[in-house]
Amino acid sequence: MTFSSLAFLFYFLPLVLMFYYLFFFSRTLKNIVLLICSLFFYTFGEPKYILLLLISIVVNYLIGLLIGEAKGRKKAATFWMSVAVIFNLSTLVVFKYLTFISKNVYYATGGKTQVIEIALPIGISFFTFQAISYVVDVYKKDAKAQKNLFHLALYLSFFPKLTQGPVMKYEAFAPQITQRRETFKKFSSGVCFFITGLGKKVLLANNMAIVVDRIFEIHKMGNIPISLAWLGAFAYTFQIYFDFSGYSDMAVGLGLMFGFKLDRNFNYPYISKSISEFWRRWHISLGTWFRDYLYFPLGGSRVINKDLLIRNLAIVWIATGVWHGANWTFLVWGIINFVFIAMEKVFRFEQLKIPSFIRHLYAMLVVIIGWVIFRANSLQEAGSYLTCMFNFISNEFFSDYTYMFLKEFWIFFIGAILFSLPIASIANQFMAKGILIRKNVDLTPPFKEHSVYVEVPLVRVISFLYPIGMVLLFIICIAYMVKGSYNPFIYFQF
Repeated sequence: MTFSSLAFLFYFLPLVLMFYYLFFFSRTLKNIVLLICSLFFYTFGEPKYILLLLISIVVNYLIGLLIGEAKGRKKAATFWMSVAVIFNLSTLVVFKYLTFISKNVYYATGGKTQVIEIALPIGISFFTFQAISYVVDVYKKDAKAQKNLFHLALYLSFFPKLTQGPVMKYEAFAPQITQRRETFKKFSSGVCFFITGLGKKVLLANNMAIVVDRIFEIHKMGNIPISLAWLGAFAYTFQIYFDFSGYSDMAVGLGLMFGFKLDRNFNYPYISKSISEFWRRWHISLGTWFRDYLYFPLGGSRVINKDLLIRNLAIVWIATGVWHGANWTFLVWGIINFVFIAMEKVFRFEQLKIPSFIRHLYAMLVVIIGWVIFRANSLQEAGSYLTCMFNFISNEFFSDYTYMFLKEFWIFFIGAILFSLPIASIANQFMAKGILIRKNVDLTPPFKEHSVYVEVPLVRVISFLYPIGMVLLFIICIAYMVKGSYNPFIYFQF
């Protein structure tokens, strides 16, 4: 059950909201409703792995208490924190990487070993990292050990962020469990966030997915023309952004409906002028997690020489690549990001006087190449596809397929380009300057010199039209969902 499914929109969410606000008089009962519904949400998608989530909750709860009780005994606290980290990472390795490892051993030994097939539990990368955040925050005394098992369970299983994040730090989420306030402003903002995210997913990401899947299928049959290869790469660049940012907007919106403030995950990454800036704008919560729990403990950028800086960056980006999936493509993708970020830091790229449009072209070229590798099923497929993109010598350029896809999906490509830009921010600045809509009113026609202008603030007009636009967007999304095919979120596999 995904956020963009009819079952979620018309059955699960209305029932959760109804039961939640039915207990308006009790914060405890509201939290119990959220916990029960969150566990049901996970059970609906992964019934056989609900036990894994519950074990993770209980183990991290007990170890958190042991760390908290250690107090001045540093060695004891360190021991229990290490046990928790090893437990969580071991869980991740077994369920996410054991199949991949066993397959590689199988091929390396010529089929003399057995392949171990384990289905990947939904959201394991996200709730495992949040569990590590909890025990480390308690160890560092950034947060107190949670004595209420149900509160920790809600932190780890809260359904808006359970399957795809954001990866929230415990210290940011914990106070909201007991101190949040639900208001009409929060709820209405949450609804708008949710509908916006739904539009990104259903209208933009899903239509881009059709283009991407078809082009990659055509590529499997042989080389494809340059224009078609680039169109597929551009389409996937838009697909993964609107798929994941759409989910993130929906998660933020759902959180606001229940009074929670969840972290924003995206800040228009495709306007970046360097790879370092791109990763400050893309999947912000994951980047923050790696910064706080891996990069800084290693020494970060404040090290005595560049060798240690490069080592720290290498560890972080290899870990980032591996976190995304059990495939050599993700590892190579992480290494590519490491190489360019390391070069930017060593040569202080962001301080160089290079024209903005050149910096932007450089950043987007690296990002697009990275997404092709990310999308490919194997390094061989990625290499073949990239060859089609850059083989300007022997590969043909034009293709009837390119024209066909552009003719059928041009409106979605234009929408994807426009909504990749900070249009809302620009509009807010426009309205903040007091730009007005002026209506000519002749008081004493035909004496034009006596005409006056009635000034209507633009913000008032937008405020009136905005709810109407949201309703229309929701109706259009539902229409597409009813007639369209099921298309799961990309990050469900992570």
